[in-house]
Amino acid sequence: MNTNLNFPLAVRAVMIDLDGTLLNTAPDLAEAANRMLAEMQRPQVPVEVIMTYIGNGVDRLIKRVLTGEMYAEPEAELFARAKPIYDRHYLEGVSRYSRPFPGVVEGLEALKQAGYHLACITNKAEKFTLPLLKDTGLFGYFELVLSGDSLPKTKPDPLPLLHACDKFGVKPEQMLLIGDSMNDAQAARAAGCHIFCVPYGYNHGEPVDKLDLDRVVESVFEASKLIRKA
Repeated sequence: MNTNLNFPLAVRAVMIDLDGTLLNTAPDLAEAANRMLAEMQRPQVPVEVIMTYIGNGVDRLIKRVLTGEMYAEPEAELFARAKPIYDRHYLEGVSRYSRPFPGVVEGLEALKQAGYHLACITNKAEKFTLPLLKDTGLFGYFELVLSGDSLPKTKPDPLPLLHACDKFGVKPEQMLLIGDSMNDAQAARAAGCHIFCVPYGYNHGEPVDKLDLDRVVESVFEASKLIRKA
């Protein structure tokens, strides 16, 4: 935790992660995974386990569900068979159960009213990201949405964050990322941005207070009260 900062932080733009920060997407991700497994006649995986698999994009989630390991590679033929099945089930129910976490809508309203540039930056593919944001009523808050296939690299690489800085015409030190995982913390530090994390998300089952952060915040709304317009 960075103890050398003075709050409220002076920033001009705020980037926010999607899965585990804005939206509780785990129920729909898990539902699609278990429908995929059922169709492939493979054993079901508990939702609590699938929650620890979220955070590196859908392809990695599928691989974790198939292998039961975080970074193992399933047989290429097995993955090639599984992916379109997963994608079909997830597209059918991308927002069936997904809802904003407490404090998200209030936080977005506060940030928008204060005049910050807002971006949603996620490793989720655009074909899932856009309908999810639209179905849950969050799409209109963001000037910029960067999905996992928008740029050549994804978080924890700093490229999406630096791209947002360029888009908004702000320096990295004038940007805040609100996330829920090591991916977010590493991306922000590599980009030179401020980083807050919420404790309720999908950090592979690990507490976020052990990460290199500027602050743990209980909600997006709380985060809005810890910054001021630069």
